[in-house]
Amino acid sequence: MSELPPHDSSSEPDPLDSFDEIVANETERDPDLAVIEAGSRTLRTQGGLPGADVPARPADPETDKALREVEADLATRWGETKLEPSVSRIAALMDLLGEPQRAYPSIHITGTNGKTSTARMIEALLSAFELRTGRYTSPHVQSITERISLDGTPISAERFIETYGDIKPYIEMVDAQQEYRLSFFEVLTGMAYAAFADAPVDVAVVEVGMGGSWDATNVIDGDVAVVTPIDLDHTDRLGGTPGEIAVEKAGIVKQDATVILAQQPVDAAQVLLKKAVEVDATVAREGLEFGVVARHVAVGGQLLTLRGLGGEYQEIFLPLHGAYQAHNAAVALAAVEAFFGVGAAHSQGLDIDTVRKAFAAVTAPGRLEVVRRSPTVVLDAAHNPAGARATAEAVSEVFDFSRLIGVVGASGDKNVRGLLEAFEPIVAEIVITQNSSHRAMDADELAGIAVEVFGEDRVQVEPRLDDALEAAITLAEEDGEFAGGGVLVTGSVITVGEARLLLGRG
Repeated sequence: MSELPPHDSSSEPDPLDSFDEIVANETERDPDLAVIEAGSRTLRTQGGLPGADVPARPADPETDKALREVEADLATRWGETKLEPSVSRIAALMDLLGEPQRAYPSIHITGTNGKTSTARMIEALLSAFELRTGRYTSPHVQSITERISLDGTPISAERFIETYGDIKPYIEMVDAQQEYRLSFFEVLTGMAYAAFADAPVDVAVVEVGMGGSWDATNVIDGDVAVVTPIDLDHTDRLGGTPGEIAVEKAGIVKQDATVILAQQPVDAAQVLLKKAVEVDATVAREGLEFGVVARHVAVGGQLLTLRGLGGEYQEIFLPLHGAYQAHNAAVALAAVEAFFGVGAAHSQGLDIDTVRKAFAAVTAPGRLEVVRRSPTVVLDAAHNPAGARATAEAVSEVFDFSRLIGVVGASGDKNVRGLLEAFEPIVAEIVITQNSSHRAMDADELAGIAVEVFGEDRVQVEPRLDDALEAAITLAEEDGEFAGGGVLVTGSVITVGEARLLLGRG
C-alpha cells in the first residue's frame, strides 16, 4: 500500500477558470431558486492550534471511578435515538442556569455528513486567530469527554465530572417539572453550554445532534449557521427527501444570521434559501460565493486552493483525505470569514499564513484515519450511504491497495444495504461484525444483507470485533507482506471507536 504521490500541476488549467466553471455549473439550476434568491442577501466581497487526539480513560483510579459513575447516571436517561421533539426541557434548564448559552457568540452547524470534521476545522481556524474556543460535537469516538472541547482539547475527566456535579441539582429540578426527564443528549448539551460560559470562551462551535429546529442545541442564536450537505439519514424522524429533511435543519437559521451553505440538492436548497429570506439572513453558497478552486492529492493529505468570501487562498495543506474534506474546508473557511465580517463589514480576507497554519494542524479521528501499517488499517466512521460513497471514492483516490478487506459493524436503524452497496465495488471481501452498543445490528442479520450484496463467497461473519479485525488482517496478508493489502473498518462511529481501542490508539 502506498499513498499516491503529489499531483503534478504543471498542466492544470488556471484556478480562476476552474472557479468560473464551478459558478457556471451551479447557476444552471431550478428556476424556482431564482425567485427565492431575489429576496435574499448574498455575501460577496467587493474589490489553530494542533488538535488533540482522542483521550484515554483517566489514569487515576478514583477519577476513573467517578467518571464511570457519571456515565452510568447518564445512561439511565433516554438515549440519543429516543426523542420527543421539543426544546422545552433544555430551555428550562438554561433558564435555571442563567442562560449560559447567551454568554458568547456561536457558530451552529447542521447537515447530514461532515459536521464534526467541519466543526474541527472551524475550531482550528478560530484558535489560530487567538480566540478561545468551545466545541460541542457528537457522537464521541472513544471517550464521552471528547464531546466538549476547550481550546481544541477535550475537557479533562475531572472537569467533566465537576461540570456534571455543578448542574445536577438543576437537572433534577427540570426533571421534576417536565413530563419527561432530560435526555442523555440534553444533559450533555447543558453541560457544554455551562462549561463554555465558565471557561469563558470567546466563541462556541456547536454541532447539532439531529435535525435542527427541535434539537437540544437549538437554544442558541448562532451568529453563523452552517449547513453541510443534506442527504437521506434518520428518515423516520426527519423526512423521506432532502427537501423534507431541510425543513427541520433550517431551524438553526436565526434572524439576521449569516448562513453558509455547502452544495445541496435542489429541493433542500430551496427550503434553506426560503428560510433565509423569511428571517432576513445573509447567504453564502458553495460554488457561487465560495468554493474549492483546485485540489491535488499529496502525501499525508491534499493541497488546496480555496475561494473564500475575501478572495483566494492558495497552497493550503490539509492533512485529511478525500474530496469531501476539501469541501468541508471551504465551508469552514467561509464560516470563519463570515464570523469575522469578511464579505459584509469589510472585503479584506483572512491572513493567509494563519489560515495555512490552522488547516495544517487539523485532525479528524476516525475519518479515513490510518492506525496501522503492514497491512494498512484505515478507520472511517461512515454510517449512511452518502458517507459511504464519499469514503469509497476517497479510498480509491488516495490508497493503492491491491486487495481491500472490509470490516463492517452497523447500527440497526441505518440504511445498511445502501451502505454496503457503496463499498461493494472497492472491497474484495467483507467481514461482518457488531459493536457493543445496544443499537448494533445483529451480525447474522447484517450478514444476510451482505450476502445479497456481495455474494456468499465474499462474506465472513465474526460477531466479536476483535476476531473480525484479526480475520480481516489475516485476509489482507494472504498475498504476502509486500502485496499491498489493506483493511477498512467502517459502518458506525462506535465500531470505529472500539476498533481504535483494540488497535492501541487512545
